[in-house]
Amino acid sequence: MQHEVNHLLLQDWKLHYNTKDYEGNWEALPLRSVNGDTKNILALDGSNHFEDTFLMGMAPYIKQVVDSLLCPKMSIRLLNLKAGAVVHTHSDQDLYFEEGEVRLHIPIITNSLVEFYLEEERIFMEEGECWYMNLALKHRLHNKSTADRIHLIIDCKVNDWMIEQFSSSAITIKKEIPNTLKKEQDLHTKKQVIAHLRLQNTATSNKIANEMEATLK
Repeated sequence: MQHEVNHLLLQDWKLHYNTKDYEGNWEALPLRSVNGDTKNILALDGSNHFEDTFLMGMAPYIKQVVDSLLCPKMSIRLLNLKAGAVVHTHSDQDLYFEEGEVRLHIPIITNSLVEFYLEEERIFMEEGECWYMNLALKHRLHNKSTADRIHLIIDCKVNDWMIEQFSSSAITIKKEIPNTLKKEQDLHTKKQVIAHLRLQNTATSNKIANEMEATLK
């Protein structure tokens, strides 16, 4: 992936559109967008018609990684937070599992001087890992290094396959909410997930919903 990204650095990256949320240079390159338009770096714009851009064809290994995710894909971008750039505290509403959509982060080029905070807890994301975080929670980041920090950002729809991944014991939970309301928040979250599973109304989602409901008794 790093080899492919180094070649893609020669392409026409666009400044991130949320200019009020950051200082310095934060750039995007769309690998999948509405109608496959390489000028459109919007993550979501109300459209359901997403297509790979020609840039995806220049990154066959990245495409292989993307294709291994057996769920509907929406926007797929490379995001480059340049040296010294700061993304201020913000939240990305409605883009989380309980609402039927997830954003996956795969760090391709990063280092220990990049600081990412979720709800004021620092999260360390290593190159090659795949991360999901509820980014409706407040988060911020700062590239304190002298090098680019480039992530592959994949926005997906939740389906049976994704539900199975989230219910797998192989997933390591990195983020805990350390406060006295944790049990109440956990219960509320579980009820939201169960409600979403019921809406899916498939054999797999109903089975997982039944198992989760059993833990609430």
